[in-house]
Amino acid sequence: MLSALAIANYRSLRQLTVPLGRLTVVTGANGSGKSSVYRAMRLLADIANGGVIRSLVREGGLSSTLWAGPERFSAAMLRGEVPVQGTSRSEPVALKLGFAGVEAEDFGYAIDIGLPLPSSSVFSNDPQIKHEAIWSGPLLRPSTQLVDRKGAALRLRDGKGWQAVGRPVPAFASMMTEHADPRDAPEMLTLREQMRSWRFYDHFRSDAEAPARQPQLGTYTPVLANDGADLAAALQTIREIGDGEALDRAVDDAFPGASVEVQVSGDRFETLMHQHGLLRPLTAAELSDGTLRYLLWIAALLTPRPPALLVLNEPETSLHPDLLPALGRLIAQAARESQVIVVSHAARLIAALEDSDSLQPVVLEKQFGETRIANLDMSEIPRWEWPAR
Repeated sequence: MLSALAIANYRSLRQLTVPLGRLTVVTGANGSGKSSVYRAMRLLADIANGGVIRSLVREGGLSSTLWAGPERFSAAMLRGEVPVQGTSRSEPVALKLGFAGVEAEDFGYAIDIGLPLPSSSVFSNDPQIKHEAIWSGPLLRPSTQLVDRKGAALRLRDGKGWQAVGRPVPAFASMMTEHADPRDAPEMLTLREQMRSWRFYDHFRSDAEAPARQPQLGTYTPVLANDGADLAAALQTIREIGDGEALDRAVDDAFPGASVEVQVSGDRFETLMHQHGLLRPLTAAELSDGTLRYLLWIAALLTPRPPALLVLNEPETSLHPDLLPALGRLIAQAARESQVIVVSHAARLIAALEDSDSLQPVVLEKQFGETRIANLDMSEIPRWEWPAR
């Protein structure tokens, strides 16, 4: 379980700490920063796979992703007495991402990404990792910190002191991928594998050429692919080694009287759907966009291998409003096995999730170009401390 997500200086997220529950719904008006929260979480996951710098470059580089407003707002600016304007910078340029655990045995992590020193290298515009830290529990303190990386220097907690790692860490690489030694740094290896297990689903394809509509080579598929290409194999895997009864209930909940089966021809698997009143089943190629997308969500959420964290970005896309209550029940069921974060602006889906005892609603708004949490006061937002450079 994660208790908080912290983001600083990423797009409209100047300083944002998001409380996380077993099931968290992030919502808000268009342009409030929902997509930025989702993309920031994708960047965090990229760290464990060694791809965070490349991901930033694909977004246009660090300068394109940094907060574009002033370093801080004066009281006069907030009152509208003077225009919003830049001030003398007192802190280094930094994009910061992090999360905290719930219990003392859970791990927290933070990363600070900045600009390189001027040089003659053709890679002088590449962002660099300046600082990383791992700690135990919900808050970074000197007594809870387990791993500390500053620049190229890495040190590990050794009893009450610290042990330096002799090999320097490259500026373009995370310590997670450079030094995950099960003997010297078991907490780093544990956290890296936990982050690699995070699963993200964002806008399944349902067009006429979508892979999910075509017969595909099949093998055991406990985890649905991001593009949904292995839908048929994922559904059959749920039926054979997962909860087949839950699969049948989910289909009937959304489409009363309907059922799905997987047709196997040689090595190829194809999804078929039986619907009330029809004399033959429909292939995936014949299904409506909304029906296909819903089957994809069933395959993703009923996975026989639940991840530690499951993040869904606008799962309501292309679904008829009448399907959203059933989708809400499916998401709530998934939250019994995984921590789930849903980014959505669909009021009917959010209403369906409000019955969950573990729901943490987070409503975003934008003021002076900055994303803030509108429905919580400061006492409800977890305390957060960034490691100093």
